[in-house]
Amino acid sequence: MSIVFWIFIFAQSQLGSFILNKLGKDNYRMILKKIIYKSLFINCLFATCLFVSFADAATLRTPHQLEWRGQESLDPISSTRFYYPVQMLYNRLVRQDKIGAPSPELATKWTSNETATEWVFDLRENVKFHNGKELTSADVVATINRILDTKRDAPVRAVLSIIKEVTALNNYKVKFTLNKAHSDFPILLMDYRVKILPVNVDQDKSLLGIGTGPFKLENLNVEGTTNLIANNEYWEGKPKLDGIDLIAIADDSARVQALLARQIDWIGWSGVTSQQLPLFQYNSMFKVDSISTGDWRGIIFKNDVAPFTDPKVRKALRIVADRAEMARLVLGEDGGATTCDTPVWKGDQYRMNLECEQDIDGAKKLLAEAGFPDGLDIDLYTSNTDTYFRPLVEVYQRQAAKANIRIHIKMTPSDSYWNDVWMKKSAFTTVWGQRSADQVLNEVYRSTAQWNESSWGSTDYDQLLDEARLTLDFNSRKKLYIAAQKMLWEEGGSLIPFHLRNHRVMMKNVTIPAVEDFSIRWNLVTKE
Repeated sequence: MSIVFWIFIFAQSQLGSFILNKLGKDNYRMILKKIIYKSLFINCLFATCLFVSFADAATLRTPHQLEWRGQESLDPISSTRFYYPVQMLYNRLVRQDKIGAPSPELATKWTSNETATEWVFDLRENVKFHNGKELTSADVVATINRILDTKRDAPVRAVLSIIKEVTALNNYKVKFTLNKAHSDFPILLMDYRVKILPVNVDQDKSLLGIGTGPFKLENLNVEGTTNLIANNEYWEGKPKLDGIDLIAIADDSARVQALLARQIDWIGWSGVTSQQLPLFQYNSMFKVDSISTGDWRGIIFKNDVAPFTDPKVRKALRIVADRAEMARLVLGEDGGATTCDTPVWKGDQYRMNLECEQDIDGAKKLLAEAGFPDGLDIDLYTSNTDTYFRPLVEVYQRQAAKANIRIHIKMTPSDSYWNDVWMKKSAFTTVWGQRSADQVLNEVYRSTAQWNESSWGSTDYDQLLDEARLTLDFNSRKKLYIAAQKMLWEEGGSLIPFHLRNHRVMMKNVTIPAVEDFSIRWNLVTKE
């Protein structure tokens, strides 16, 4: 718009020169007086239109990482789900509150029988899908049955496999019957993929993307810009934004430059690194929120590929890490909290508390016992698709060298990383968002889990998780979850050095609730 404005000004100046040259000064003054009055009116009108256009354009522009190289799906249970719109188009039955506890969303309340094998959820009434259809129990039953269908590619099934049957008691009441007791069952329904879809979504594909959430799909262009518009009939109230533009920017540095150039309004869920933070921290055009999260970055060694088949090698590769130094150099001061290879964060009630100092001598001893007295060479694959991947592997490379572990960093294209590298190579970087203990220990490490990225498999571990779900006493249940985490520490193939504080950067005129990602109420986000 500004370019058009200056072209308009230039044209006026050229017109003035033409009149002066052709008609002389006297005629020039007379004609110019008329032109000035008209021009002032046009300019004011034009400037007013510009101002109104910008003032009314409360559309949040944010990047997404193009995780699945254009194969992103609006189906929340797909392994290539389009994460960003999935959060904005749909709702869950249950969501986490500010401290991570279950709180009502599409369900208003829930109760269980004494053995926690049956759960009844009451649904919110008068909730409409984007196409005007009312939400009923039939939609909930159909959604859960889609997840449980073994013919589908649905990684979240590992989370909800405990469900034996789901039935509609009436239009607004749903009953879940479980295979086994689970006293924390509502936590499972907080999963970001358990979004409620219309009942006939598989028969009518045009229904995919139609949810009950605060925004509606206007245009889907995964590799370009996907446009969402406000759902003015949203059950929690009309969104404060007019819309959200989701712009594909696969590279981390490109996302930072886009924000600095004010081409986007928010850096997105990945945040910025401690090295990037000063670019925004002292710039009055931006503001920063730092949020404690259960998000983590890690290095995975696949347990079914030599030499990682040997638990001694796997542990050696993990105990060479100086986690405090890693957190400081990768995340910056106060950028995160160290962890001993457990994905369960410090804000979770089932977290294992363990100290794990760097042990170079111990690593050398384990490698020698495993047949590698001179150390070993490892190709470690990563990319710039995530802010922290490269600094993480570079710090690890230097630390591991002290135990004669020679890390060869292999950089790969950002736009193909999740399809061609993750879970395909024998050693690679990974990223996970915050999850409850029960969910992450089952989804990422249960032997039958689809996203068991380290190929960790242990029947003893699986039995611990099963027993924990059966145990109604909290303290006894906590001991079982801690025992499962200790198994991962002793034998696992996942190096998880820290959980992050997310440095969320946005333009000064944008306000996003300062809570972890899955707790953001998108209808409350503003852009002034």
